[in-house]
Amino acid sequence: MTGPFDPAEAARYPVVTGCDEVGRGALCGPVIVAAVHFDPAALPPDLLAALDDSKRLDAATRTALAPRIRACAAYAYAGASRGLIDRINVRAATLDAMRRSVRRLGLGAPVAVDGRDVPPGLDGPVRAVIGGERLVPQIAAASILAKVLRDRLMAVLAARHPAYAWERNAGYGTALHREAMRRQGLSPHHRRSFRLAGGG
Repeated sequence: MTGPFDPAEAARYPVVTGCDEVGRGALCGPVIVAAVHFDPAALPPDLLAALDDSKRLDAATRTALAPRIRACAAYAYAGASRGLIDRINVRAATLDAMRRSVRRLGLGAPVAVDGRDVPPGLDGPVRAVIGGERLVPQIAAASILAKVLRDRLMAVLAARHPAYAWERNAGYGTALHREAMRRQGLSPHHRRSFRLAGGG
């Protein structure tokens, strides 16, 4: 299965840093952000063709793509902890993590972030792209790297708190997860402000 990016049109995709988050809408755990920079024309054509919104790819595909992306790109991660999310709200915490991930790259390139909001505190041109995972290859790549890393973190936490089945739901509000919350109460990783959480 191929994604929305045509390798024959690689030269028309801009050379930018793409930034995306995973975990904003979860009930527990951190938000993970990845920032990824590459020239789409320099990617292997089959890799460019395979990039897509991480939510549209199965876990095996994401896991296979992540090391290939890391081998071809400059990338950096940042996280927003449960404590930060509860303290300043999930939107502000996510934007702060986006700013930190881009700054860690230190490239000074134009930035495209998924969503409606531009992270404050970044130098140079920054634009928000609604549905960016299907429009900007670097945002798609960032969504894959962030999703793979966060899923791994949630699997580690699941081993410590098996009642919530985070290895299956990654901390999102499935019926099984919500029932476990009612039965077991909240873990230290649950967001006390989870009713305010939104996004993907």
